[in-house]
Amino acid sequence: MTMPQLGESVTEGTIEKWLVQPGDTVNKYDPIAEVNTDKVNAEVPSSFTGVIKELIANEGDTLEVGEVICSIEVEGEGSAEEAPSEPEEKASANADEKPAAPKKASEPKKSNARYSPAVMKMSQEHGIDLSLVEGSGKEGRITRKDLQKIIDSGEMPTAKEPVEASAPAEVKTEAPAKPSAPAPKQNIESAPGDIEIPVTGVRKAIANNMLKSKHEAPHAWTMMEVDVTNLVQYRDSIKGDFKQKEGFNITYFAFFVKAVAQALKEFPQMNSMWAGDKIIQKKDINISIAVATDDALFVPVIKHADEKTIKGIGREINELAGKVRAGKLKSEEMQGGTFTVNNTGSFGSVQSMGIINHPQAAILQVESIVKRPVVMNNGMIAVRDMVNLCLSLDHRVLDGLVCGRFLQRVKEILENTSENTSVY
Repeated sequence: MTMPQLGESVTEGTIEKWLVQPGDTVNKYDPIAEVNTDKVNAEVPSSFTGVIKELIANEGDTLEVGEVICSIEVEGEGSAEEAPSEPEEKASANADEKPAAPKKASEPKKSNARYSPAVMKMSQEHGIDLSLVEGSGKEGRITRKDLQKIIDSGEMPTAKEPVEASAPAEVKTEAPAKPSAPAPKQNIESAPGDIEIPVTGVRKAIANNMLKSKHEAPHAWTMMEVDVTNLVQYRDSIKGDFKQKEGFNITYFAFFVKAVAQALKEFPQMNSMWAGDKIIQKKDINISIAVATDDALFVPVIKHADEKTIKGIGREINELAGKVRAGKLKSEEMQGGTFTVNNTGSFGSVQSMGIINHPQAAILQVESIVKRPVVMNNGMIAVRDMVNLCLSLDHRVLDGLVCGRFLQRVKEILENTSENTSVY
């Protein structure tokens, strides 16, 4: 069985947990593994009815779509791992034609069953002799990561090096040392009393996406303060009846998301993405909202937010947050976002600088609503409910002028919210 494509644009997945073991009998469509992709955990169903013969991928391994994850003995047929055996045997046969091949031929036979089609293809494209590579996978299985390390190091083993026993070891030790990122990790040692926390697939996905965003997008930042006194009074006046009638709470955040969606319609440049040689201005306004759990961050999407009422947006916020915390969020519910709104005020933050949700062009942080003394237009001082809106932007796509006008429009919508505003 191979890694399935669990969503649009998904190219790889991480085996979080195997639900079966070698020797187990499974029916077609029975779940056999939990896979993490795009920050969503999904169960992978069996494509066959049969007996699990070998779990080729380890828990924690990240594989591309189409790579072999396990082999299944199907009744009346051979196991799934027999499929790639022909190209492997051909590769071994080609190796026999080279000088000194008799010495190497015995080693590949032990690991041939562990060569995935992707590994075979990658080794052939880059001229890597697999018999000289020491794999880091289960029982010495060679993975794409092993080959990528060799390629990145620029010191690839060749057929001329079989007699030098140190050659494979040199490749193994030097390859990881060249990239700058892994080096500091090796220098951090645990002291007595320290707690080592394994990095989960979800945390890796978050880290990779944030790193990609910071490396690719030149971040700029701006902030605007908004007087939401009237909004607070209006929401507080209707929240009891609304909860009784609709069955869920009407939150301040729903008003903010609606205001952002309306402003995005008026300033469509904000709803854009960088695409190398062009900027793509998205037609649909799909608002990503950040929902945190104890150890991860998920970003479900409210599709066509500009077409929804405050009540409709509030219901979706409530439902999506519930799915995240119950672990039932689907991959498709994370896709298609064009702009992100993050409710950082929910935990008391009053100012923050968000990292843009790649490949979007901006993220808006809605901070905590706090009471502050404010000088009014008549010169009097009054206690008002104030909130900071903090915008991070991709300066390749957006400039200060359009971002300032966009924020000013969001501010205007929020400050004019009153008892005359309908949530329906």
